[in-house]
Amino acid sequence: MAARRPSAPRSAIPQVSWREPRPAPIVLVSGPEDVCAERAGARLRDYLRAEDPSLEISDIDAADYAPGTLLAVSAPSLFGEPRLVRVGSVEKCSDAFLAEAISYVAAPQEGATIVLRHTGASVRGKKLLEAIRSGQGGGIEIACPAIKRDSDRYDFAAGEFREAGRRIAPAALRALTGAFADDLTELAAACQQLINDVEGDITEQIVERYYGGRVETSAFTVADTAIAGRYGDALVSLRQALASGADPVPMVAAIAMKLRTMARVAGTREPSGALAARLGMKDWQVDRARRDLAGWNQESLGLAIQAAARADADVKGGSRDAVFALERLVTVIATRAPYAA
Repeated sequence: MAARRPSAPRSAIPQVSWREPRPAPIVLVSGPEDVCAERAGARLRDYLRAEDPSLEISDIDAADYAPGTLLAVSAPSLFGEPRLVRVGSVEKCSDAFLAEAISYVAAPQEGATIVLRHTGASVRGKKLLEAIRSGQGGGIEIACPAIKRDSDRYDFAAGEFREAGRRIAPAALRALTGAFADDLTELAAACQQLINDVEGDITEQIVERYYGGRVETSAFTVADTAIAGRYGDALVSLRQALASGADPVPMVAAIAMKLRTMARVAGTREPSGALAARLGMKDWQVDRARRDLAGWNQESLGLAIQAAARADADVKGGSRDAVFALERLVTVIATRAPYAA
């Protein structure tokens, strides 16, 4: 069974997508995903500036706060220009900021939009968050939860292309998210580069041309060829990846992840959609795992998973030769043969 995510704090205020933020007297941008938070902040700024180019923008660091600043920058000016006040590091806020912000939420200034960024890294500012979420100040919340799972990265990248009105082949999207599995900032930048540079539909070949040298892409290439039983191709891919500087640790992790997915899907006859929903996966991940299972049985899959566990320990310091441990893992998988103890 897929592990449940922690439930979001109860909130009486509207929950708004970071892709479609809207102004409010108080805007709480919560959660650890900075890429999404920055996008939300930039879109709020652009929205307000489009409504009134005379928008005044002020930035406050809640951790290094001078008393009286919040009221000073949010107060109406002589000519009544709208104000956007961006407050960062709320999870590290000073006592002075916390007291003034709680008072402000109870009586916001007209014409001011206060954006409060809280990463959730600590419980600091809890009383302020509770006041906002209770509905005081007429606020909204833009949640930016961590994007860590493959399916979350896939959804993020798909949203980038959909928002730009561009089409990308599913295989290309999978290759792209695999190439930037550890860095959402780089994934976002890669999506924008393809959107800006490439005319027409984006294919897997285009993604390979742009980002084929990424370690993660090489790792999945090795995994795919080994799981398909193409021993020679797997060894060639592995040596190319290592020659380009690939680290054995993420390569073993990529192979182990694919094997675990195969094990979760093996022996089930549910429709892809139903199984994906039950396992917390995407339909295409289920379909791909079922294709990967061709030529495998329970015994050979079990041996491969054991080999992956041993290789993981070896490349993390359990062996003096991480490359040999990786080559042995590829051999076990591609030939469906147990390794020597």
